[in-house]
Amino acid sequence: MKLVWSPEIAAKAFMVTVKSCELSEGSSAAELISAMAAGWDAKLIVETWSRGGVTTTSIGLSVASIHTCGRHVCIAPDEDSKAEYTAAMEKAGMSPEVIVGEPEEAVKGMIIDFLVVDSRENNLGRIVKEAKFGG
Repeated sequence: MKLVWSPEIAAKAFMVTVKSCELSEGSSAAELISAMAAGWDAKLIVETWSRGGVTTTSIGLSVASIHTCGRHVCIAPDEDSKAEYTAAMEKAGMSPEVIVGEPEEAVKGMIIDFLVVDSRENNLGRIVKEAKFGG
């Protein structure tokens, strides 16, 4: 799959993320990440998330997946994290797929177009080692 940048889709995802996150003071990472994932037409968007994490980025990723007709998958480390994440995303009107498990194992077999890793876990290297990327 060849990645082709679409500024129109990126702009649409950016604006919907602004509205969805109800951000009123400048831009944020969620808007940028949403625009990047949508603009590159990512079909499989994967993120890792842990309890207590912010969900604005997750909302942006869901918005991007809608604009690309893609799939947004969240990898949560345990059932408590999954429940917290699911509740927050449902409150925002989003319902991405959630997998419970170690990210290094969960990404095996996936061909990922766009990956966002929770930096609090310090496992980026291990996840990237196991992941396969499209594009």
